[in-house]
Amino acid sequence: MNPRNFFSDLKRRNVYKVAVAYAVVGWVIAQIATQIFPFLEIPNWVVRLVIVLIAIGFPIALVLAWAFEVTPQGIERTEVADTMPAAPGKKKHAWIYIVVIGAAISVGLFFVGRYTAGSGTPRQSEAATVSNKSIAVLPFKNLSSDKENAYFAQGIQDEILTRLAKIGALKVISRTSTSHFASSPQNLPEIARQLGVANLLEGSVQKAHDAVHVNVQLIRAATDDHLWAESYDRKLDDIFAVEKEVAQSIAASLNAKLTGAEEQAIAQKPTTNPAAYDAYLRGNTQFWEINEQSLLAAEKSYQEAVSLDREFAIAWAALARLDAVLYLVNDTTAARRAAAEQALNEAEHLQPQAAETKVARGYFAYLVQHDLKGTLDLMEQAHRTWPNNAEVLQLLGFAAARLGQGNKAVEALDKAVVLNPRDIATRWWAIDLRLGSRDFIAASRMIDEALQIWPDNPNLLAYKAQIFQATGQLDKAQPLVAQMKPSLKDYNAISTVWYQAKLRRDPAPAIKVLEPLARPTDSGFDWMFNAADVADLQALSGDNPSSQSIFRQVRDRATALAHEQPDNARYLGVLAQALSHLGEKDAALSVIDKLMALRAGDLRNQPSSEEQRARILTLFGEKDQAIEILQRLLQTPYSGWATVPLTPQLLRLDPDFDPLRGDPRFEKLCEETK
Repeated sequence: MNPRNFFSDLKRRNVYKVAVAYAVVGWVIAQIATQIFPFLEIPNWVVRLVIVLIAIGFPIALVLAWAFEVTPQGIERTEVADTMPAAPGKKKHAWIYIVVIGAAISVGLFFVGRYTAGSGTPRQSEAATVSNKSIAVLPFKNLSSDKENAYFAQGIQDEILTRLAKIGALKVISRTSTSHFASSPQNLPEIARQLGVANLLEGSVQKAHDAVHVNVQLIRAATDDHLWAESYDRKLDDIFAVEKEVAQSIAASLNAKLTGAEEQAIAQKPTTNPAAYDAYLRGNTQFWEINEQSLLAAEKSYQEAVSLDREFAIAWAALARLDAVLYLVNDTTAARRAAAEQALNEAEHLQPQAAETKVARGYFAYLVQHDLKGTLDLMEQAHRTWPNNAEVLQLLGFAAARLGQGNKAVEALDKAVVLNPRDIATRWWAIDLRLGSRDFIAASRMIDEALQIWPDNPNLLAYKAQIFQATGQLDKAQPLVAQMKPSLKDYNAISTVWYQAKLRRDPAPAIKVLEPLARPTDSGFDWMFNAADVADLQALSGDNPSSQSIFRQVRDRATALAHEQPDNARYLGVLAQALSHLGEKDAALSVIDKLMALRAGDLRNQPSSEEQRARILTLFGEKDQAIEILQRLLQTPYSGWATVPLTPQLLRLDPDFDPLRGDPRFEKLCEETK
């Protein structure tokens, strides 16, 4: 065949025109399927089927266009149509109209789908996007006569939620978000809206000796329809079958298809010892109270569980995770590290592929070994088998951020917010990522959304004030700072109160707020950071004797802690700050060097140590080195040493950099960029 004749035949037989017209019409149909079908709650498989049929039909349409042609006498084979006379005055431009009309419709559908999601009221847009396969498990009511059994009801709720969270076809809200609600609330539609789900599971548990009664009901929140309900009367050693059956029934009621691996995960029977399981559930409840006393109580419960059943793999994993957390919080010692490693080895020996084991290994890698790449890999694996676990996404996001993978970190933390919408800490972390990259517009939007839920939270107000500080708007930051009444644990608010006073060069009001939080205590070390802030403001006000006295207290306590726990980076920053203000330049820079070494490869936090180095060098007149560091930091996303990362406006306002003023290189850094 002559190629030139072939392409001429394609044109003569209208194959090109049919191809273009088919493509446009197919695009229109695909737009209707993807934009309109979900709004009408037509299943996704129908959308996929339509697109597949369009694709299959394309070559068929081309074959028919080659073989047949429409004539005034009807459809004829092309060979016959070629011998027929053309109709007088007939113009074959109909295909052009098809293209133009189809293109207009497809563009219209694109903009309808693209922008209507953001139009209207928030409630309307949320309702349109909530999946029918989304669920929140509300706290189960404890009907036991012994009220100390409340942990058991919470534990059963949590275990059912854990099984559901391993089903990829579902969206399952974390327990941290659901724990704020009552067991049988009245305003189900509002609760579902706040949690971003279509369905709610309510339940109650009654335990008497080794007998357990569990009652559960699945409710479609918008209509109050009861989709499924069941009651179970079982012995304690058969409670796992109840948890499995509930998870399977919910999945079936919501048309969520389970994979083989998911079937195995939700059918898991972790122990054959009821007493060990009881201790494990108690430990879980204590762990999630998240304070030093409850963590130590959880340690005892988990140790009891594994002593009763040495084959209890997920209890070993829970103990390993707890030891890793305690290692970070207050016990960075070789003994605690060894305890975490031993528990982890037991879990990995028994069930190396279990999602709980991978999470425990991730905690150990992140909090103990500081193995960021290993943490990221482990959490990506865990996310595939535990897709609705916000804890996994948080750890994944933290590791990605420290590895410099900002987009991956933001994506992970944003997903964690969706799964844990009523947990304020998750919001803080997602906001902090934006602040670290100086994306103040996105951060401000997220802060405003969070303030709708927690309007008086001092740490959220602090984030908002920090944006004003970073952009040089201290007058706008001041009313927010004045609202803050921080407690000892409100680290972010305390730092913001201190930095606002420093930037405004008005230390007296902040000293009054911070002094009660800066008194030495026999236990804990939070007071050291607050005391260093107070001493810094006293130096700014000219009260050097008081400042030096406090900095000596901080230096002595931090030195002792650094000796006891040499790998704990938390004490080193405040130690370097105290040493520098006491005139011990070499000692301060040596501590910064050690801090940099401990944070090697941590692209989010290591630059904050560099910022502190620049401040120390400035204090001792080392201008060239300080300016070189500042030039680099202004181009670097990181977690700021004071509050947010340095900006030109902060350089202009911060008194620590007064010795650099007048140097043309520094003045250039202070110029605002677009």
